[in-house]
Amino acid sequence: MVNFQSFRGRVTQIQDFMIGQNGEAAGCYKLMTVEDMQGGIVNFVVSPDTYFVYAEIVNPGDIVTGYYDGDAPVILIYPPQYRALIVVKENPFENVKVDFFDSQFVSRDGQLKLNLAPNTPVLLRNWQPFSQNPANHNLIVIYSTSTRSIPAQTTPSEVIVWC
Repeated sequence: MVNFQSFRGRVTQIQDFMIGQNGEAAGCYKLMTVEDMQGGIVNFVVSPDTYFVYAEIVNPGDIVTGYYDGDAPVILIYPPQYRALIVVKENPFENVKVDFFDSQFVSRDGQLKLNLAPNTPVLLRNWQPFSQNPANHNLIVIYSTSTRSIPAQTTPSEVIVWC
């Protein structure tokens, strides 16, 4: 189970990130610098495995939320540098929640409960249908509205299972 943590802000820079000495991965990895509204800065290492919701292209100036594993080891530098697992480009008409959802479809942080409709697409990261019950999995939940209760409840427009 991944301990998803996030950082939200405006992308200020995207540049190539070298990982090997002989250049075989040149251009495959990027370093995305994100600055929040308080001036905090995070560098995300974006790899070919980083999942971009809706496969959206991200450019400097875009507002994004980057998700990383809070339990993964990191180098002690400033600004902090995390391996981006998931990147969500902000959309004013949709919300995205990335977390572990239990057998009752409540997120680990207790802030969101899912009410899956029979027609809610439940997919894998490669857009293929997920054939099992998505409970007790890490999920990327895309939704538009929710109740104001605690936990908030929503019927998502799409669920992506993070196997």
